[in-house]
Amino acid sequence: MSLMVMTLVVPGSAQLVAGNRKVGQVALRIWLCLLGIGAVTLLAVVVDRGLIFWMGFNTTLLLFVRLALMAAAIGWAALLVDAWRLGQPLSLGMNHRRAMVGVNGVLCFGVAGSLLFAAHIAGVQRDLIISLAGNGPAASAHDGRYNVLLMGGDSGAGRWGLRPDSMTIASIDADTGRTVLIGLPRNMANFPFAKGSVMREQFPDGFDCDGCYLNGVSTWAQDNPELFGDSDNPGVDATVSAIEGITGLKINYWAMVNLAGFKGLVDAVGGVTLNVRAPIPVGGLGDDVTGYIEPGVRKLDGHDTLWYARAREGSDDYSRMARQKCVMNAMLEQVSPQSAVRNFADLAQASSDMLSSNVPSSEFDTFVELALKARNEKISSLSLVPPMINTGDPDIRLVKRKVAEAIDKAEGKTVKAASKPKKKPDAVTGGSVGSLHEGYAANDAEDLGSAC
Repeated sequence: MSLMVMTLVVPGSAQLVAGNRKVGQVALRIWLCLLGIGAVTLLAVVVDRGLIFWMGFNTTLLLFVRLALMAAAIGWAALLVDAWRLGQPLSLGMNHRRAMVGVNGVLCFGVAGSLLFAAHIAGVQRDLIISLAGNGPAASAHDGRYNVLLMGGDSGAGRWGLRPDSMTIASIDADTGRTVLIGLPRNMANFPFAKGSVMREQFPDGFDCDGCYLNGVSTWAQDNPELFGDSDNPGVDATVSAIEGITGLKINYWAMVNLAGFKGLVDAVGGVTLNVRAPIPVGGLGDDVTGYIEPGVRKLDGHDTLWYARAREGSDDYSRMARQKCVMNAMLEQVSPQSAVRNFADLAQASSDMLSSNVPSSEFDTFVELALKARNEKISSLSLVPPMINTGDPDIRLVKRKVAEAIDKAEGKTVKAASKPKKKPDAVTGGSVGSLHEGYAANDAEDLGSAC
């Protein structure tokens, strides 16, 4: 028993005392080396917290860690079995012998099982990074901010990546993580494209063709891929050029979310709590309404959260944009690092099923660190929708000014107050106070959490 306990605490010590000293010396040196590496790593992480994110997203390091954990599991279990042998089990009575076999088995499976599970987690993390990583180059912050275009689309036949139904820019302060969510309506028309872009060459006077809207830019580009050279995502490239032309912001990266797969993400974290201010229909717009999400502060599963975010029966696109921003805010605030660790395997599976992006793996640690900072900051919101913006014929100068003002406010800069204060809307829809004519609070708020 003593030899097995010694091996559990200090691998190789039993062999040094009663067995093959060379084996014991090798095992002890490896153990001391690992302890040293662990102590140095811990100290480095305390000094620079960003180091842990770099380690967690470095695929080469994760592969090495996985292999090392597997080797450690086999080696440690072998040392425990050898310690049991060195205790001369055949000299014991039958009952004691059986007891020692049981204890040794528990120790072997406990140690090896824990290390192999850790190796599995390292493998899952590595596979997730490989599946999510884009092949785009790393991009520096523009004027101290990262601008990430978040798009949501259905994964139905012929629709994945073709017609993004939801488009939001997350403009993130590169130092503090302070974020402004800028929503663009899918039915915006008559807008310009970024200078120098392929779409600007095709539509020098703006996207003014009959029935052409912002969510149709991707489809047009997919129908004309020869114009985009060897691009893997002509639809996304065209949409990015439209967003840049409308807002004046330079987009660093993009991410496309499969809305159907979003259900799995919410379920993986155990649901999300939302303030449902009015009944939200499940179904509708060509299908039967099968039920309603009733008003109240309630925890919703993936199915109901998706319908809360996307329902349009009895409301409008701008109400839906407000609710989607409330979901984004709730997910950021409520999904803690602890819950992410507890549900890591499910989260990894859901994330790989729902997300594609051009963010290179080398930038993952940067955005994870910014996300943790953003949890402690207010999230601002601006949506380019009525009554402020006429989506059929938008005033692009006004759009760019409003975007700049929203970012300046988030950075604490003084912004000239509007000449007329907005009338506080007294109607409600879904997750945010407001109405079509007065505007929805979550679409224009300096504190998205309060507006929701």
